[in-house]
Amino acid sequence: MRKILHIDMDAFYASVEQRDQPALRGRPVIVAWRGPRSVVCAASYEARKFGVRSAMPAARAERLCPEAVFIAPDFSRYRAVSLRAREIFRRHTDCVEPLSLDEAYLDVTENKTGLPSATRVAETIRRQIREELRLTASAGVAPNKFLAKIASDWRKPDGLFVIRPAEVERFLATLAVGKLPGVGRVTETKLARLGIATLGDLRRLEPARLAAQFGRYGGRLYELARGIDESPVEPNRPTQSISAEDTVERDLRLGEMEPLIRRLAEKVWAASRKQRRRARTVVLKLKTSDFKVLTRSQSPRPFPASSGELAELALALRARVGLDPRRLYRLVGVGLSNFRDPEDAGMPGLFG
Repeated sequence: MRKILHIDMDAFYASVEQRDQPALRGRPVIVAWRGPRSVVCAASYEARKFGVRSAMPAARAERLCPEAVFIAPDFSRYRAVSLRAREIFRRHTDCVEPLSLDEAYLDVTENKTGLPSATRVAETIRRQIREELRLTASAGVAPNKFLAKIASDWRKPDGLFVIRPAEVERFLATLAVGKLPGVGRVTETKLARLGIATLGDLRRLEPARLAAQFGRYGGRLYELARGIDESPVEPNRPTQSISAEDTVERDLRLGEMEPLIRRLAEKVWAASRKQRRRARTVVLKLKTSDFKVLTRSQSPRPFPASSGELAELALALRARVGLDPRRLYRLVGVGLSNFRDPEDAGMPGLFG
């Protein structure tokens, strides 16, 4: 039986700002660039009471909470704090899988500090974060990653929740299906039409019916409804994608995007050169003025050998959008995905 922790720093970017600027403590803080094109990177819990959430347009956040203090993000500072948090994690286990700057999975089935239980490890980590970083973190303790992530959100902020193996079935029975990873509005609506609102309801569906309704994801739903998740904590998780995107100050038409696409391609290419693994797929991402997201991708042979060639491929993907050329877009992104090891014998000739 594995012992998995999910540690999630509370309102991380906003909390760092409140820690470093005492005048902000207790006040609604929104980490975002001001302006009509900006989105919220993080919101303090004081701001969340007004309905402000991450990824919300900053203009809307300002309308919801006009008293909020807007702070431009300082990612180099957040990254430095994140590295200190990971140092704390690694005192207890080498099996740490960072998901982002503010959260990570830890496998503490065997811990380095000799603590008698996973709960004690989580308590100790949270105390060390509070004492050394002057921040708070919430933690979930469970037999697998899926349950640990749900548990860490259960008593936020500054909370600890434990799901013991014997409690899994009872805990999941009343859990809303919307809490499952991969279940968005579309899937949740589809499940609702089948009379499925909780995981207890979901358990009543046979695997064959789930497969008929949801394809390959049906099997995953069957497992999660029963608390099954065998995915390991991966301390050296390989790169899956690299991307750069920009929300423009003025909505652009397709024909106006070339300079921005070339700049983004340069950023992505420079970042990709730091990776030993090489990508197979080029991705172009666009967001329309009414927030509809479009992506186009291609796995070319041979793969681009320079930022200029990457830009040309991204521009070619732009021609595949197929919408009214007069349509306006608020965001443009260029990315690389489907990374593989260069020595992968099954992928000859596909790497730069």
